[in-house]
Amino acid sequence: MSTVFIALQANEDTRPIVEAITADNPQARINEAPAMVKIDAEGRLTVRRASIEERIGRDFDLQELHINLISLSGNIDETDDELTLSWHA
Repeated sequence: MSTVFIALQANEDTRPIVEAITADNPQARINEAPAMVKIDAEGRLTVRRASIEERIGRDFDLQELHINLISLSGNIDETDDELTLSWHA
């Protein structure tokens, strides 16, 4: 399997997003840098709108990720409820 990742700016807006991603993807590894948080996972990583909403206490449109998105790697499958990064064999 290949590694997928999402990298976000490190700030107060992304803290609950990172918490939600790591809660939903226990296999994920967090790599923190001074201005960036990179989340790596083998094969698949899912970002769930509902998990983020639970942490921020308001509606969240997954398109809001783009405000703080630095980079990502993997094939993207996106709905209104989830964004999944994966590598297909």
